[in-house]
Amino acid sequence: MCCPSEGSVVEAEILKRVEELEALCLKRGWTLGLAESCTGGLLSTWICSRPGVSKFFLGAVVSYARSVKESVLQVPGALTRAHGEVSLPVARAMASGARQALGCDWAVSVTGIAGPTGGSPEKPVGTVCFAVVGPAFENVSQQVFPAGGGDKTSSAKPALFAFRFSLKCDEMIASLGKKLG
Repeated sequence: MCCPSEGSVVEAEILKRVEELEALCLKRGWTLGLAESCTGGLLSTWICSRPGVSKFFLGAVVSYARSVKESVLQVPGALTRAHGEVSLPVARAMASGARQALGCDWAVSVTGIAGPTGGSPEKPVGTVCFAVVGPAFENVSQQVFPAGGGDKTSSAKPALFAFRFSLKCDEMIASLGKKLG
C-alpha cells in the first residue's frame, strides 16, 4: 500500500485516524514531525494524503541508514552500538532528534526489522519500536509482528495510533491541570 484510497477498510480506518490527528493538532496549535526507518516514509504519505496538512505537519526524516540516524537525527553512535538500531532507546532518540531537527512540538519515530533477513533470536524479523515525544511527554513501545517483514503497514499503523493516543493523553492531562489549577 502506497497511498490510502477508497474501498479498503484498513485504509478508511487510517484516513479516519489521520483526520483525528489533524483535528487534535489544529485545536491545540501543535505541529508534528516524523522520523521513519522501516516504514520508509509511509506514515508521511498517509499524513500528506489530506489537503492542508502544512498547517500542522512540518516534515519527516526517513532514516533508513544508521549514518542518517546519527548525523541528521543526532542519535548517539554509542546508543546504537549498545542497544542496536531497533531498540526503545534509539526510537526515543530518533523522535527527540526529529523534534529538534524539524522544530516541531510532537514527533513520532518508528524503527524495525523489516526482513526478510536481519533478525535474531532476541529481535526477530517483525520487531518494531515506536516513540512519541512531545512537550513534557514521552511514550515508547515495542511490538513483534508475527508476519514479520515486508509489510510496512504493520509497522506504520501502530505508530499512527500511538501518536493519536499520546495526543489524547496530553489533552486530558492539560484539561485536568486547568480544572485543578
